Amino acid sequence: MSGRAVAIFLIICAALAGGAIYYFQVYAYYQRLGAGDVDIKISRGVFAGSIEARNVQAINSDSSPIRFRACFETTGSITVGASRYPDPVPLQAPIWFSCFKAGEIGADLRAGAARAFLGEANVTYGVDRVLAIYSDGRGYAWQQLNPCGTALYNGRPLPADCPPPN
Repeated sequence: MSGRAVAIFLIICAALAGGAIYYFQVYAYYQRLGAGDVDIKISRGVFAGSIEARNVQAINSDSSPIRFRACFETTGSITVGASRYPDPVPLQAPIWFSCFKAGEIGADLRAGAARAFLGEANVTYGVDRVLAIYSDGRGYAWQQLNPCGTALYNGRPLPADCPPPN
């Protein structure tokens, strides 16, 4: 076998492997959720209550607790008495889920055009659902690690106020 044939074979294998990895990261494990499959909640102190969400578009994946993303519309009054979220960091969504633009949402949160609220604490251990709400009623939701989850997944000791892991 000539060197050229080996090189072509290796290039084809690398291209196929790269394509498979891309497909599995961006498409394979996500599923679209219907409006009835998503319960958007907002935390008010120790209580979390469902909110009226219209035009819900959402995705999730069983492969990771932080792959949830949602876009929706609601009324601005839902934020009265809601618990603000201290360090919101919207995570990128797959490119095909076009309603969720993490960079724009993050910039708007920093600029004060949107406000972040705790949707639900510890959806799974160490993971909070965070909502970004705009004054015009647009809303976005994602899940991110809280301090307990960050410590747990990094192998560090848990902060004193964390419940024991399940």
